[in-house]
Amino acid sequence: MDVVGALQTGLQSAFGTQAAVYALLAIGLNVHYGYTGLLNFGQAGFFLVGAYGVGISIATWGLSIWAAVFMGLVASVALALLLGAPTLRLRSDYFAITTIAVAEVLRLVANSAPAGPVTGGPLGLQFSSPFYAVNPFDVGLNLGFISYPVNTTWAMLVTWSLVVLATLAVALLMSSPWGRVIRSIREDEEAARSLGKNVFAYKMQSLVLGGVIGGTGGIMWAIVGNTVNANTFRPQATFFAYAILILGGAASRIGPIVGSMLFWFVLATGQSVVRQAGSAGYLPGGLAGPTALILTGLGLMLLVVYRPQGVFGNTRELSLDG
Repeated sequence: MDVVGALQTGLQSAFGTQAAVYALLAIGLNVHYGYTGLLNFGQAGFFLVGAYGVGISIATWGLSIWAAVFMGLVASVALALLLGAPTLRLRSDYFAITTIAVAEVLRLVANSAPAGPVTGGPLGLQFSSPFYAVNPFDVGLNLGFISYPVNTTWAMLVTWSLVVLATLAVALLMSSPWGRVIRSIREDEEAARSLGKNVFAYKMQSLVLGGVIGGTGGIMWAIVGNTVNANTFRPQATFFAYAILILGGAASRIGPIVGSMLFWFVLATGQSVVRQAGSAGYLPGGLAGPTALILTGLGLMLLVVYRPQGVFGNTRELSLDG
């Protein structure tokens, strides 16, 4: 068994574009759940509208890439407003059910045949953008142990830069008076309301902010891949983002970043090892794919049991079962 090759695969995935996109999704969830206490199970919906905002704008309407990015952000804000207006006054469990339902309805609509002229239906959308045409690099990134092609290097630089910017923006906001109100709502909503704070308005602002960050992940997913397909935005995307947040530590600044790297390293390494075991006949072929997810899930269960605050979380700040 090629253990070195499996580790190389894991490291490439840990620093790749996919890890950066899911770090953005987790940062958005950190705003919702970690700081505000909103149990959003529909982050895949913001992921979807950001990606389809770009895909529809370029492939269907023929707009420029900058107009497409703007449309993706507008779609994320619109979804947050439409979702939050009737649901933010609901109890957390009802809010969670509503968000996952809305995200799945959006995916089914985008994947439907009647929506094909706009969304591409089950086939999705393929398009070309000038993103790679402005790539300033002539060669890819070679770190010795791992390497990336030239276009992947450019995509990683842009996407991870957005991750850093989003992290800094959230850190600054949470250190401000606005952030202290958000934290107080998470701790005791009634106490914040008794002090004259408009809890609904603050929750809506948090939902919009986290949704825009999650939508930015969808925007980069579409731009980097030059394609959008509804099957990418299954509920599994939201649960991956939660796993990343739990792993790194909710309500921590760098938790979503490190959590995404660790999650994709473990998952990609496990998939490579399991795939090799399947090729060698140690596992039935049909079990090779699910086994890596099962092992990753077991690892997360152990983390929740023995360190519920995650790697960088603080039990005094937020425990998962608090």
